[in-house]
Amino acid sequence: MYFFEMHEGDDELFSDVLLASDELWAAEDFFDVVQAVRRRVQESHEMDTLIEAIAIELEREYGFVFVSDERLQAAVNVSPVDEENFLVDVDDAGDETDYRAVFAEYAGEEERTN
Repeated sequence: MYFFEMHEGDDELFSDVLLASDELWAAEDFFDVVQAVRRRVQESHEMDTLIEAIAIELEREYGFVFVSDERLQAAVNVSPVDEENFLVDVDDAGDETDYRAVFAEYAGEEERTN
């Protein structure tokens, strides 16, 4: 399984999507197919972001798997502090805020050795 990522946004707002494929694509070939799909859908898509629209088309036409929030089965908040570790509710569709992300705190080398 190979993974590919697309980013969209500026300094203020940033989005990304993850795609998976059983086939290894050269980076240049992946870029070329993304650009071809982008040109075709950029003026007519109905998704929240352009990269979501491209991801759906890549899944439909090229066999990629768009790793979207709708496919998320479990999310866990991970922290070195026991009380901050918990299972995140991914089924809360009524909430406007998207909490379906996993955050992991990383203790640097100095912190781990002390």
